[in-house]
Amino acid sequence: MDVLSFVVTIVLVTASGALALGPLFFTVISHGTKSGAKGGLAFAVGHTLFEFPLVILLALGLSTIVSEPAVKLLTGVIGGLALIVFGVMQIHGYLTSRFGAPKSRGIMFQNPILIGLGFTGLNPFFIVWWFTVGLKLIDVSLTFLGLLGVLFMYVCHVWMDYAWLTAVAHFARVGVNMIGARWYRAIMAFFGVVLIYFGIAFLVSAL
Repeated sequence: MDVLSFVVTIVLVTASGALALGPLFFTVISHGTKSGAKGGLAFAVGHTLFEFPLVILLALGLSTIVSEPAVKLLTGVIGGLALIVFGVMQIHGYLTSRFGAPKSRGIMFQNPILIGLGFTGLNPFFIVWWFTVGLKLIDVSLTFLGLLGVLFMYVCHVWMDYAWLTAVAHFARVGVNMIGARWYRAIMAFFGVVLIYFGIAFLVSAL
């Protein structure tokens, strides 16, 4: 895999997770009405404080056994199947669910960094994603360039969190809906198809 293919794979596979609706997303909207882009940036920092150490720990554990054929087969199969499942769920969810921002009458959070950290660590989807799909990406990164490949992969992944959360908070502050519900569903359904494609590709590669 060349550098361009590596970057494209990372960006397309991880974009769906970064753009997905969830507790952190809606909290950023609520907090963003008061704090704007600065608050969104703080949420992204909190997210990174939990995610980056997790990625490094997974990489260090996997790096000791990454050359074993059984490990490559396992990560490929699990990662591929997880991508297909997430892709199908994403297409179904975003085509059938109602999109709307939550009411902003709740608690005004005072420390977005801590909330970003907590909502990341307590998100079951996030944990499952990194132990399935993410583990396969770490495997690919280690094969590509060792631990430097993992760091490079993470940079290609995490910039989307910062860009998305900062933008969401900014537009919540100025009272502008970035994209309509219909377009959002269409974009996320597209990423669902992308996940299924990469899931099949990972399975074929592993088998």
